[in-house]
Amino acid sequence: MLKEFKEFAMKGGLIDIAVGLVMATAFGLIVSSFVDGMFMPLVGKIFQLGDFAQAKVVLSEAVVGADGKVTTPESAILYGKFISSIINFIIVAFVMFLIVKGVNAAKKEEAAAPVPPTATESLLGEIRDLLKR
Repeated sequence: MLKEFKEFAMKGGLIDIAVGLVMATAFGLIVSSFVDGMFMPLVGKIFQLGDFAQAKVVLSEAVVGADGKVTTPESAILYGKFISSIINFIIVAFVMFLIVKGVNAAKKEEAAAPVPPTATESLLGEIRDLLKR
């Protein structure tokens, strides 16, 4: 059983999936950093909201006791984080679409090389052309 697992784990497909997963995770972090650190502050500035990722609708304020400790935390809808996550998804999905489109185009170029006809096929083609005359 251990030998079968080793063969399974060492197959190229599984290694490719693992490498792809690690790269996708790293790419997702890069996109999150871009959106949260560069894109959303611009959106917040445009819409006069400050940091848009912090945008929220407060349902109930936090209750602070006499000793200064929060007895009941704030309840809020964090729509800024949600919109930020949607933008992250759209960017990642678009880049993945471009990658898949590029890979598919490369595969088509490889498959496009025509196979030359065999001697029998060439002879049959010549006979067909002679019969057409």
